[in-house]
Amino acid sequence: MFPLQLLALIFISSATVDPPPKEKQKEKKKEKEEEEKDRYDLMFRRGDLLEVPRTLFTHFGIYLGGGRVAHFIPDIMPIVSSDQFRIKQMVTNTRLLLGVLTKCGSVRVDSVEDFAYGAEIIINPMDKMCSCAALEGEQVAQRAEKLLGDVAYSLLWYNCEHFVMYCRYGTVMSFQTFQFCKTVRKLLLSRGVAKVTALLAACLLVYLRVSNTWSVLLAVLLPFLLWMAS
Repeated sequence: MFPLQLLALIFISSATVDPPPKEKQKEKKKEKEEEEKDRYDLMFRRGDLLEVPRTLFTHFGIYLGGGRVAHFIPDIMPIVSSDQFRIKQMVTNTRLLLGVLTKCGSVRVDSVEDFAYGAEIIINPMDKMCSCAALEGEQVAQRAEKLLGDVAYSLLWYNCEHFVMYCRYGTVMSFQTFQFCKTVRKLLLSRGVAKVTALLAACLLVYLRVSNTWSVLLAVLLPFLLWMAS
């Protein structure tokens, strides 16, 4: 009887110690996630400003630690649905576009991978560009965490760059917006545009056969203002 009892004990012990395959997979996945978090905590510090280039613009976020990034994005989903599972899923281009058009956005927390989306991450690039000194890392992260949730979005006047600039430097500004407005100003307020406007205004007056004082004054005044502003 002793050999049989010994064999039974061995088999029972091995069955008890070894977890099922699904549990093993969960444990491995959890271990991998922990390794990723530790790796990113070695790369970034809590409160760091992260920048990733996109095709047409640059995206920004604040590193919170543990492989998590707080960032501000346009998103229509929080307005049309209360399902938190759907809201927390990766934001699609359709959700982004509709968020821009409806001026709806949210400050949310995503993993570094989802935030970067395969792009290179630049750390604290604004420290050399901004005249204001950066706040302490913990204070930066706390500011970002307090703003989590739905926030009105504006492509020019309050976007992801305004959000991170406020969190890290205490000032609401965007170098991207400034450069865009500067470029538009150069295109619109130019001598060439003034000349074309004057020609079109004259052609319109002749075509419509309008000769009253106000119409002529407007046709002259608009090109003149563009010319003086160029």
